[in-house]
Amino acid sequence: MSEPDVFAALANPTRRELLRLLREEGEQPVQRLADRFDMRRPSLSEHLRVLKDAGLVTEQPVGRQRFYALRPEPLRELADWLTPYERFWRSRLAGLREVLDEVPDE
Repeated sequence: MSEPDVFAALANPTRRELLRLLREEGEQPVQRLADRFDMRRPSLSEHLRVLKDAGLVTEQPVGRQRFYALRPEPLRELADWLTPYERFWRSRLAGLREVLDEVPDE
């Protein structure tokens, strides 16, 4: 897994929205994706390139169109990597909750 590429790809809200669309609506041609955003197609293509380079989407040429699909494996790897940190913060927040529960109401 290439964490920095995945993190960089996920840092941008447009790219996160592209992933959401592909997750919810499945494989789509670039033009259908472009129609959902207020930007020029070359700008959207750059976002798709970043996602592709990070391994988060696949690109399939069909005739003159290019279809994009979600490739979730890097997200699963990222989730596995983040799990220990999630446990860490959950235990810290549970401890904070206990302390706050002991504070008398005013």
